[in-house]
Amino acid sequence: MSEAREGAGPPSEGGFLVAKAHQIGGRVFARILKRTSLAAINPAQGRILFALWESGDMGATALSKATALEPSTLTSMLDRLEAAGLLRRSPSPEDRRVVLIERTEANRALESKYREASQKMTELFYRGLGESEIAAFERSLRKIVANLENAERG
Repeated sequence: MSEAREGAGPPSEGGFLVAKAHQIGGRVFARILKRTSLAAINPAQGRILFALWESGDMGATALSKATALEPSTLTSMLDRLEAAGLLRRSPSPEDRRVVLIERTEANRALESKYREASQKMTELFYRGLGESEIAAFERSLRKIVANLENAERG
């Protein structure tokens, strides 16, 4: 595919369509969260909780990388999640410079509902696509993300 495109310039709508899917997807996922009694959590906060569910307690820097959220954005979201009792921050026993983001009981109680909502969103997102289409789409997105990460680094 890349050989056929050489010299032809980049596709004109890819970035726009990704951005549009992200915007609409965020609104749809917020509606799904509301219907699943998780209205207090927005999709970005859900990414934070999901990262903790997948990887366990972690430092703020690792959480920023896992969620692709800028540290300043992450900090304000952590403030809200901590105020809601969904996580707590504490110094790492190994390195006092590291602040650990830890799950709480209230956080654990939300996990199954959130995973259910996430599964509904995944089903909606991929509706009508076959396994090979999904695999090709995700391969392409991984390449795009890698390109953007490389550009961001320098």
